[in-house]
Amino acid sequence: MPEKSSIFDMIGPVMIGPSSSHTAGVVRIARAAVKILGRVPEEAEIIFYNSFARTYEGHGSDRAILAGLMDFETDDKRIKEAIEIATNSGLKFHFKSVGNASTLHPNSIRLKLTKGVRQVEVLGESKGGGIINIAEVDGFKADFSANLHTIIVFADDVKGSIAFIANVLAHDECNIATMSVSRKGKNDLACMVIEMDSGMKPVTFEYLKSLNWIKEVIYIPQIQ
Repeated sequence: MPEKSSIFDMIGPVMIGPSSSHTAGVVRIARAAVKILGRVPEEAEIIFYNSFARTYEGHGSDRAILAGLMDFETDDKRIKEAIEIATNSGLKFHFKSVGNASTLHPNSIRLKLTKGVRQVEVLGESKGGGIINIAEVDGFKADFSANLHTIIVFADDVKGSIAFIANVLAHDECNIATMSVSRKGKNDLACMVIEMDSGMKPVTFEYLKSLNWIKEVIYIPQIQ
């Protein structure tokens, strides 16, 4: 049975214009990237691809991406002044455009974010109506929407790891909606992305982080 559409899918989020793809979706991509980084960045390289590369200034996607990087929500009136606010706050940012990236979604943005010694690279896609897909995180396939509670686990590719993590979440009464796994190679670093209907308890998060074969756990609450 096909998945039912929500009212959010049909009419999109409450937002500052001009369009859901170029504003709301862009804000949500940036906010997801900030959650992955774990803090508001101090430096950002922002690459717009394909249709975004041609329209990001005229449609306000430059303001929207900076607003999201400062963790503004999609209906925040400050989005219209986000460039000035980001500049005054000391956020260093640089825009690039690539007009012909045939392997990428038409509305794609790559974010390379830095805060202190921590860096992340996120590839996001704006699909219309404020709907997004986080396609990649640090070169690993991710494919999550940020509509649900999400965890990203970077871990050694050890036997039984997927079942173990799923069992830990089940004991926390977390219902798994989607799960995907990618890896650099056999017995190499793997990335597991799990979307859940509800959040997990802090003790579960800390327990997963404490396991010696798990390198990093990132928790991303549902993003509006």
